[in-house]
Amino acid sequence: MSATARKKAPNAQDIRARKGGEPLVSLTAYTTPMARLMDDHCDFVLVGDSVGMVLHGLESTLGVTMEMMVMHGQAVARGLESAMMVIDMPFASYEHSPSEAFRNAARLMSQTSAGAVKLEGGVEMAETIRFLVKRGIPVMAHIGLTPQSVNTLGGYKVQGREEQAEAVLEDARAVAEAGAFSVVLEKVPQKLADQITGEIAIPTIGIGASAGCDGQILVVDDMVGFFTAFKPKFVKRYAELGPLAEAAIAEYAAEVRARTFPADEHVFSDQAPTKGPKT
Repeated sequence: MSATARKKAPNAQDIRARKGGEPLVSLTAYTTPMARLMDDHCDFVLVGDSVGMVLHGLESTLGVTMEMMVMHGQAVARGLESAMMVIDMPFASYEHSPSEAFRNAARLMSQTSAGAVKLEGGVEMAETIRFLVKRGIPVMAHIGLTPQSVNTLGGYKVQGREEQAEAVLEDARAVAEAGAFSVVLEKVPQKLADQITGEIAIPTIGIGASAGCDGQILVVDDMVGFFTAFKPKFVKRYAELGPLAEAAIAEYAAEVRARTFPADEHVFSDQAPTKGPKT
């Protein structure tokens, strides 16, 4: 095999088979250029409904539509070859009934070429997960802090402390039993995340959970410093690209106002350049 040959993108069963093995790596992506940057480094890429807050300036994920997810899913798909693409089901696209969830999940997968969908909820969504899986829709579950339920959870709070722990554990058991191939644990105490990881048979993907999870995910704009409205505790900034970009924009603006940009090398003369003799 060529040293430069690209790996084949994994599918849901490949991700499930990584349980207890080398940690799974994932980031969110919403655009083709960002997807291309992470393709060689991630096992799967999530087209997250966090796009509403990160790129569209919404206050929460609740305003994200199917049309937005399809558009961003198609963009991300163009940038991926080696990583699997998972796409979020937006708020109100799957909660009403399993049949409605299937219609919307099928639309997302068929129109974006995603390898799986992700939906939020535990015990209450187990029937829907089972319904989708039986009909050929791979499902990644998401429990703990579920941002689409932020209004009923009372904000972006840690889920599973003290008397809440058993309920989160039951959610994990329910989605695994229903057929989800993996589950995101968001903002769950470390000890509980480790317990869940050790008990259920599918990979756990941590975000504000534990290094002991079977994988990790972050919002890419958080970890490279593009999104600066707030910084969750669980985010590590691997770069500060936001300030660098702002400084570049400020320098450009100053040069335009000073008429130092464009310079001679950026403009075109009246005469076409002469071509040298062929050799």
